[in-house]
Order: sequence, then C-alpha cells, then structure tokens
Amino acid sequence: MMGSNGSESSATYFILIGLPGLEEAQFWLAFPLCSLYLIAVLGNLMIIYIVWTEHSLHEPMYIFLCMLSGLDILISTSSMPKMMAIFWFNSTTIQFDACLLQMFAIHSLSGMESTVLLAMAFDRYMAICHPLRHATVLTLPRVTKIGMAAVVRGAALMAPLPVFIKQLPFCRSNILSHSYCLHQDVMKLACADIKVNVIYGLIVIISAIGLDSLLISFSYLLILKTVLGLTREAQAKAFGTCVSHVCAVFIFYVPFIGLSMVHRFSKRRDSLLPVIMANIYLLVPPVLNPIVYGVKTKEIRQRILRLFHLTTHTSNS
Repeated sequence: MMGSNGSESSATYFILIGLPGLEEAQFWLAFPLCSLYLIAVLGNLMIIYIVWTEHSLHEPMYIFLCMLSGLDILISTSSMPKMMAIFWFNSTTIQFDACLLQMFAIHSLSGMESTVLLAMAFDRYMAICHPLRHATVLTLPRVTKIGMAAVVRGAALMAPLPVFIKQLPFCRSNILSHSYCLHQDVMKLACADIKVNVIYGLIVIISAIGLDSLLISFSYLLILKTVLGLTREAQAKAFGTCVSHVCAVFIFYVPFIGLSMVHRFSKRRDSLLPVIMANIYLLVPPVLNPIVYGVKTKEIRQRILRLFHLTTHTSNS
C-alpha cells in the first residue's frame, strides 16, 4: 500500500474492518444479517414473480415496483456477500479494482433507485391528478424507456467517481472504516487534495438525490391539492394507492440523508455510527420494501396469499 519510505504510491488493496470495536461479536452478528439478506432477496423475487406472472398487474405502478425490487436485490447483493466473508471468515482484504467496482455498483444502483422512486411518484401524480391521460402518457414502451433512462442516468453520474479515485495517490493507512467500499471512505485515505472528489460528490447528491426528492415532494403537494377536492371515499382510495410509495420514499431517503450527514460532519474514522448507518442504508430498504408493498397494496397482498395457499394445498395433496 505504501512505499518503504512512506512516499506516495498507488493503492493495490484495502482492508475492510467490518464493525469497529465489535470484531469479537461479528461472527454472531452475521447470522441475523444473513437472515435479513435472504428475506430481502426472497421477498423482492416474490414481488417480481407475482407481477411477471399476473397479466392484470402489467401496469406502470407494478412495473416500476418490479424495477425497484430488482434494484433492491442488486444493491444488497453488491455488499452482503463480502460482508459475510468478513464476519465469518475474516476475509478483510479487497483488491483496489474490486473496491472501485463495488463502490461504483453501490452508488450507481442507489442513483437508479432514486430515479425509479421519482418515476413512481410521477405515475401516482398522473393516476390521481390526470386519470384520463394516465394510460396514454405512461404506456408500456414509455415505462420501459424510463427504466432504461434510470440505468443510464445512475451509471453516468457515478462513472467519474472511480476515475477520480484512480488518479489519487495513497500513502496513508489502507484500512477502510466500513464493511464495504464507499466513495466518502476511500477518498479520505488519499494523501493528495480531494477537493475535486468532494465537489463532484456534492454535485451528484444535489443533482440526483436532492433533485429527485424535491420533485417527489412537489408531486405529492399537487396530489394532495387534488385529493382534498374529492369526496371522502375517493380521498381514502387515492391515499391508499400512495401509502406504499410514500413509505418506500422515506425508507430510502432517510437513511441516505442520515449517512451523508454523518460522513459530512463526523471527525472520527473509527466511529461505529457511520458503519451501522451504512449497513442500514443498504440492507433495510430491500427488506422493508416488499413487506410494505405486500401489506399495503391489496393486489399484491391477495396474490401473495393465493400463492401461499396454492403451495400449502399442493404440499398437502
């Protein structure tokens, strides 16, 4: 990692320490974390399977939900296998290029998920505020293009991050304070000016996460204005179609904003709080999203119950 005389050199690998101060407990903590990961993968796969096999659910709202579920699986999978290897097998080393790839995957997938959440807000806005135009505006080809745009946007915004990291010299410790590679964590190990990284990171947060959350909030203000002019029964129905998405928005943005604030103002690199928040950010939304949509969305809930009933009936026959 460093030259023998402490001079600047290129990074070859990093060390992920997992949970600082809880090294002895990591082996046992891995079991509940692995269980949550399996719940996240199976829950989101179930959502995708139900929407894929039920032709009546081939609507923009549910197609966007499939995109969200797929991204949740990819986000958790980009970090959890390595985290389990750290906790169970003490496999703390990660090669420099592998670290950059993981960092790019995590950040780009997060950007894609933010875009999908914005698209879901637009879908709710059209369905409630302009119901007669909803089907003509959000056609299946257009929904597909929105999904592709989310992928391109997320990848394009985050592509410069590993390039900037590649240009940095590293002559300090090679120990990362998280269980996986984050841009904020890696750049702090550089022994050069990281102003470009900091500025671009802020630009990405403002132009992607900040803009998306602002537009989502604005769309719900318009939805609220429309709903207040409806009858009480129509209000209840309209709010019912939005509850799941509002929960998903809070589940995604609250940990993200909290993690960004902690990284921005925390001075101690060995603090446990940023690590715990980072793990919550990557694991909790994929676990909770299928639960929220399974409980709050009538169509999804009915098909999950039907699926389990069919499985139980088949096993008993």
